Amino acid sequence: MFIVHVFVHVKEEFVEEFKALTIENAKESLLEPGVARFDIVQQHEDPTRFVLVEVYKTYEDPGKHKQTEHYTRWRDAVNHMMAEPRFSTKFYNVFPDEEGWV
Repeated sequence: MFIVHVFVHVKEEFVEEFKALTIENAKESLLEPGVARFDIVQQHEDPTRFVLVEVYKTYEDPGKHKQTEHYTRWRDAVNHMMAEPRFSTKFYNVFPDEEGWV
């Protein structure tokens, strides 16, 4: 598995709209064959901060995801909502290994 954490800081006035658009993107992302999981988490202490936890089956799948119509639609729709540029950190799973995934 290949995991990407996308850190997003949204302008306060756009939090609810960002959440709605991102949920729609996540739902469509889960239909992609290379997406194993797509979580949206919101920081408790600062509700303008989010982490998108994207779990892909292979290293190549994030690139395929970024070519989808729903991703580009989301990216363009939320771009002006950012308080600062979003950034990501990439991981691979140590445990469970691929045989442990359901």
